[in-house]
Amino acid sequence: MGAIDPVTLAVIQNGLQQVCNEMDLAFVRAAFSPVISEALDRSDGIYHRDNGELIAQGELGLPVFVGTMQFSTQAVIERVRTLGLALDEGDVFIVNDPYLGGTHLMDVKFVKPFFYGGRLWCWLANTGHWPDTGGMVPGGFSANATEVEQEGLRLPPVKLFKKGVLDAEILSIILSNIRIADQRIGDIKAQAAALAIGERRLAALLDRYGADTVDRAIAELKARAAQQMRARIATIPDGTYAGQAFVDSDGVVDEPLRIAMRIEKSGDRLRFDMAGSSPPCRGPMNSVIATTKSSIYLAMKHVFPEVPINAGTFEPLEIVPPEGTFLYAQYPRPVSGCAAEVSQRIAEAVFSALVRAIPERLFAAPAGTSGNLSVGGTDPQRGRAYVMYVISGGGYGGSASGDGISNGCSTIGISKTTPIEVMEQYYPVLFEEYSLHEGSGGAGEHRGGFGVNYKIRLRRGEARVSMVMDHGRAGPQGALGGAEGGVNRVRIVRGGQGYVPAHLSKDQDIRIGAGDLIEVSTPGGGGYGDPFARDPELVAIDVGRGYYTRSEAAERFGVAVAEDGTLDLARTAALRAGRRPQA
Repeated sequence: MGAIDPVTLAVIQNGLQQVCNEMDLAFVRAAFSPVISEALDRSDGIYHRDNGELIAQGELGLPVFVGTMQFSTQAVIERVRTLGLALDEGDVFIVNDPYLGGTHLMDVKFVKPFFYGGRLWCWLANTGHWPDTGGMVPGGFSANATEVEQEGLRLPPVKLFKKGVLDAEILSIILSNIRIADQRIGDIKAQAAALAIGERRLAALLDRYGADTVDRAIAELKARAAQQMRARIATIPDGTYAGQAFVDSDGVVDEPLRIAMRIEKSGDRLRFDMAGSSPPCRGPMNSVIATTKSSIYLAMKHVFPEVPINAGTFEPLEIVPPEGTFLYAQYPRPVSGCAAEVSQRIAEAVFSALVRAIPERLFAAPAGTSGNLSVGGTDPQRGRAYVMYVISGGGYGGSASGDGISNGCSTIGISKTTPIEVMEQYYPVLFEEYSLHEGSGGAGEHRGGFGVNYKIRLRRGEARVSMVMDHGRAGPQGALGGAEGGVNRVRIVRGGQGYVPAHLSKDQDIRIGAGDLIEVSTPGGGGYGDPFARDPELVAIDVGRGYYTRSEAAERFGVAVAEDGTLDLARTAALRAGRRPQA
């Protein structure tokens, strides 16, 4: 059988991508929860029938789910084989067990066998962030949990739909163990409907080109992705590169957790070794192996964004299992912070290791936190319970090509902040401020972008506030002499009295009443290159825009800006001649 011609291969590649994109859009448009419909915290993909390997994923899905959904699908396949389960058209498995290819318990996966011509042809899967799955606190982001049972309901792979019919008994178990259960049925049906859309679109693609041709195309696309990744890796000089990153604390013990990253580059392969990282922790900052691996996958995708995503992309990446560290969580270690926070520290460690090897490709550290904030209570005016979930942006790091962007999405995905107008409509809150976190961009020849400030006032009733964030102790790393970005800050004002969490960016179950205020400032990105090499005119522009004060410009960049906004060139020359930048 001859090779597939390039045009047909490209059309099939885009066709598979389009199937996933349509699943993403169907999920978003039908979902009830703003965290899915507005913040886009979800993903859809196609996976191999035998080994669960990634075939295609939607462009609109979170990159961190690239690996984890592959591992979740593999866990479903293993369960089917081990128990000898029959598969029928219309079956849909549900799973959120973090130790079976998952992330945290709020990321709920649906996995569906897809049949074509009377045989299993592939698996379709998606993930949606449910706003609550039970546990100690509304929203599931417990900062103080010491075992996974405290974080919510844990589901092994079970059939939620059997031959297309929703299993009422399993559904009742789920709804009896989560908050705002009456609102979950909309998300469940939306998640299942997205897979049904995928079935129809994929069947049409197979009808057009034939199952055998599409099978061959998938194999060829995998081989080409591996080839492209190897070619990019080959451009990195051979050698061993070390980097590190730190998590503020685990939420229970107020000590930082270290990620030690050692990357060995040889020929067209990379080997990642995290031995020397901190041991398993008591609190919820442990990372399951699926998330740890996925974090490295997405980091390399950041470095080489032009390489297409499928299982072949990861073949040249060897990851040594970090057993005995907090990056290889085993039951019953709590894990609620692994996907949203630890994953980003892992990626940051990869960036810090490779930046000296390929500085033109890399950048200073981004804000690196999803800013997870949940507020749960009962709205007395509407007489119904709610859980509001806030994801916030931060600054990106500067790079060889320019300054970092401000208020960018997290490293792990394209999820975005739910529009504040939507949150004010859904929940009894008022956003009193949403502004740039001025001064938070790390100094550098190319400065970091800025985080954001926001203030939320509870308008009525009582609520419980929890947050799992990071970079409250130290800001995102600078690169090649650049300074750290600004830190994350959280403050709760209750009855006129300010409260700052002991762990700075992690706390739970803070009770607030009507009129109380939540204040958050997110991190800025790290700076890239010597701050004293920055064009003084650019510093003056930043001062004019209010990004930095005149004293910050002098201290961080060695640039003197007069009161009228003009440059004082003589004093600037003196500052730069007599002082070194503070990195």
